[in-house]
Amino acid sequence: MSETEAGFMERHLEIFCCPRCREDLVIRDAFIQCSQCGQAYPLQGGIPMMFSPNEWPSSKQDVTETIRAFYEENPFPNYDEFDSVSSLTDKARRGMFARLLDDQIPFGARVLECGCGTGQLTNFLAVANRTVIGTDLCMNSLKLAKEFREKNGLVRAHFFQMNLFRPCFRPQSFDLVISNGVLHHTSDPRQGFQSIASLVRPGGYIIVGLYDRYGRTLTRLRRGIFKATKDRFRFLDRRTVDRKTSEAKRNSWFMDQYKNPHESAHTIGDVLPWLEETGFQFIHSIPKTIPFSGVDREENLFTPERVGSRVERAAVNMTSVFKGHGEGGFFVVVARKS
Repeated sequence: MSETEAGFMERHLEIFCCPRCREDLVIRDAFIQCSQCGQAYPLQGGIPMMFSPNEWPSSKQDVTETIRAFYEENPFPNYDEFDSVSSLTDKARRGMFARLLDDQIPFGARVLECGCGTGQLTNFLAVANRTVIGTDLCMNSLKLAKEFREKNGLVRAHFFQMNLFRPCFRPQSFDLVISNGVLHHTSDPRQGFQSIASLVRPGGYIIVGLYDRYGRTLTRLRRGIFKATKDRFRFLDRRTVDRKTSEAKRNSWFMDQYKNPHESAHTIGDVLPWLEETGFQFIHSIPKTIPFSGVDREENLFTPERVGSRVERAAVNMTSVFKGHGEGGFFVVVARKS
């Protein structure tokens, strides 16, 4: 039987803190409470609601509530294709990124996924002997994640509601922090990166996946066509008409890709200063930053590689307009904390 989130917190209080004032927490019968400021964090369906809103000046845009409302209505992704750990594992391992992570993250590692959505990656990585924590803004997504975990007895996966700008974890608590497809839906991706980067222990790793400014070109073009035609011509994105997946799954993809209320796009060159500012060393990327350097199915994500020059990265950017870097126009960066 899976351990409750409150029980897990009680056993590992040393890694948790109040997201509001960063002080110690106390576990009560029906809620979590800060020992210093007294802020209470309730549990909903057993999930600790550790969300604390941003306290930014009024001059700074904050899309947190807009994004939360969107994903509460459109949880992404979902579990329509999966009825067991076996089906989840089979699907995950057919994708290169998840398979490489599973093969290369050591057993016993403590992993945090910031923006886990419905928790498929968190649950998948927890099948092996790792402690994996998934956090997200949206309770509807977290409930789906927790239901799958409990149905399948995944005792090492845990889920919490959290604002990544105000984490409920102490600095340097994790061997690996993953945030894939999340920061570009925030008001300030750079500040968001700084926040989650602080949670990585020295010598640990961070993995971030962001929309690619050039690889997103065709998606932006399709979005414009869908908007002008009131969502006709969905066949322009094969995933929205693929009958091998459920209607709910296809609609979830369509809403996330083409109806999202806020997104930004970046390049690896944008991320390199973020690494330097937070004391991280570039290790690896997908795609590579050097032209004509493909990623193979046995790629070691944690082996250092050379960062391409500006000219080399510009050439990669140009080719990504047509390649799109796979689903949704992503790139992924792996970095190590010095």
